[in-house]
Amino acid sequence: MSVDGTAHGPLIEPMRAAHADQVLAVYRLGIDEGQATFETTAPTWPQFDASKLPDHRHVALGTLAGMPDRILGWIAASTVSDRCAYAGVVEHSVYVHPGGRRRGVGLALLRALIASTEAAGIWTIQSGIFPENTASLALHARAGFRVIGIRERIGRHHGSWRDVVLIERRSPVVT
Repeated sequence: MSVDGTAHGPLIEPMRAAHADQVLAVYRLGIDEGQATFETTAPTWPQFDASKLPDHRHVALGTLAGMPDRILGWIAASTVSDRCAYAGVVEHSVYVHPGGRRRGVGLALLRALIASTEAAGIWTIQSGIFPENTASLALHARAGFRVIGIRERIGRHHGSWRDVVLIERRSPVVT
């Protein structure tokens, strides 16, 4: 059964070490496409694991290329600051395997993250998205994120300056 209660959507579950190879493979695909991150290589699993909040990372499982129980996508959150004033603010990343796109995977993952963060008292989820990644911007808008602004020429990526659209979702239930 999927996160939305239908038999057709992806199954969302907590990310575990057993998912490591597939999670990092999906991450590498996103890196290789060049529109998802400033990163140019995927981290090792211990690096990834140490940088993500354990209660706020999820995977979407489904059938991919005829193989069941494959990772269709993942979402994970990190702290934005060690300062106590920012205890309720996280930054997230969401990656969907090219073969899992247009199947509701991204939205299901965002909904799972929103549920886990709100249950933990987190009031803001934020992220930075390249403006060229229009699919991700549209997905986040559907999930209730808003554009805060554009950070112009914030970083270099493959020798070119890149802008980043700063987005956030403020919880209507955590105050």
